[in-house]
Amino acid sequence: MSSVWDEPLGAAEQERLRPYVTNVDRPVFGLQGLPEVVKGALFSRYSRSEKSLRRILLEEFLGGEGAGFTPTATSSADEAARRRAEAFYERVLIGYGDDSVAELGGAHLACESISNIAAKAIEASRIGIAPLEKSTRYVSFAQPIGGRYRYYRDADVMASRHAATYEATLDALFATYAHLIEPVSQWVRRQTPRDGATSERAYLSATRARALDLLRGLLPMATLTNVGLYGNGRAFEYLLTRAASSPFAEVRALGGAMHAELDHLIPSFIKRAATPRGAAHAAYLATTRAAGRIIARQIAPAPASADSVHLVQWDDDAEERVIAAILYPHAQASYAEVCAAVRELDAATRVAVLREYVGTRESRFHKPGRAFEATHYLFDIVADIGAYRDLQRHRMLTQQQQVYGVSHGYAVPDDLVEAGVADEYRSALDRAAATYEAIAADLPVVAQYAVPLAYRVRWSFGLNLREAYHLIELRSGRQGHPGYRRVAQAMYHQIAAVHPTLAHGMQFVDLAQYDLERLAAEQRIDARVRRQAD
Repeated sequence: MSSVWDEPLGAAEQERLRPYVTNVDRPVFGLQGLPEVVKGALFSRYSRSEKSLRRILLEEFLGGEGAGFTPTATSSADEAARRRAEAFYERVLIGYGDDSVAELGGAHLACESISNIAAKAIEASRIGIAPLEKSTRYVSFAQPIGGRYRYYRDADVMASRHAATYEATLDALFATYAHLIEPVSQWVRRQTPRDGATSERAYLSATRARALDLLRGLLPMATLTNVGLYGNGRAFEYLLTRAASSPFAEVRALGGAMHAELDHLIPSFIKRAATPRGAAHAAYLATTRAAGRIIARQIAPAPASADSVHLVQWDDDAEERVIAAILYPHAQASYAEVCAAVRELDAATRVAVLREYVGTRESRFHKPGRAFEATHYLFDIVADIGAYRDLQRHRMLTQQQQVYGVSHGYAVPDDLVEAGVADEYRSALDRAAATYEAIAADLPVVAQYAVPLAYRVRWSFGLNLREAYHLIELRSGRQGHPGYRRVAQAMYHQIAAVHPTLAHGMQFVDLAQYDLERLAAEQRIDARVRRQAD
């Protein structure tokens, strides 16, 4: 677990918080006795704030007269009912193994002061876990706590001959990041002066977000962040099992801390993760991962040296598959018979079926139906780790990520070159690469903590057409980070090249480039504030 935990609470503050959190003095804790809407609002606020979740709860939800809720009362009857329910779930889960029952209960957890390595391990969960992480766009990571920059200091690294070099290198990354925020912000403002239609608040927020976007590449994977997550019992059980199998001691310790807090919230649902069955499952995951690593060492292709998005697999009969899936629910024939009929359709009729099925989409939120899940695409992507962090959070995908390293190099944003700070940026990144390589010679797994977000990572991205519509239209939007916008735009072009009729309905792909990506969103916030004031 992290060696840094900030925002200690006073005695009176701890007492005020006790009814609502499972503990008041540890970085992993759960929420309790709060309405669901308050939990959701807390986590939403969490991603845009430098404060801890407890501090937000204390100051922004419990601090005024209008909090509107009280701790959940527990009568003897309530306690008896709770015990009966736990006995039932334990009997079903342990005795009968009905995993779906564990989806009937869930919990909110806050994991604070964890590294980006650990955050990505949590966010690799798919169905059943909904994470929300501190933003690198709205929150600066420049401020030290207790004289120390906020990054994870792995015990193995700190016990090795590399300890001093590791700290000096990461200190330099953070110091460079902190030093450049103001000059880069000023340069952004000079390039994009505020017009009369934009408020000072919206302008300053958008320009600062742009500066932090440009500089986030300096942040290493060791950077400490906060992640709030909601999940059901079944998903948490698997998350704990995966954490126990991790090659990172931090992730294994985090899993143990999460389990301890979940024991206060949904104990029956996650009990199996600590049984011999759970231990055997974790060992199986670790063994298969190690086997893949050993085999991969026999293959050593040259690393990439530039961003790339390659569509490497797609279905030649994708159009037929999708049209068959459109028609099948409305037919009385077998699937094979429907497919045979579709193969006899002429091109004009196929296009008409697809257009009618997509219909008139008035916004990107009008998504085509499940028939578009009948065909799949596999992309091989090389992009900076910052872009990967954002795209990895899409859960309806099959992703395989390679290790974080420096062999693919990095790119310097053109804006930093024009702002005159590129040399300082490069110097910090080059120093980090040398430190990574030195540590990796002895400790290849934990050396990944030293890799900055500017360095590229390779990963595969498997998704169906329906999810492609969602991801590409969302991530190509104006407010998105340029790194992942480029990936989404390239994905669109390549799907459209092989399946133009299927891509035709992607009407909300934004292919333009912008100077201040967040400005329009900030202006919409101003408009909502004005409407509420009227």
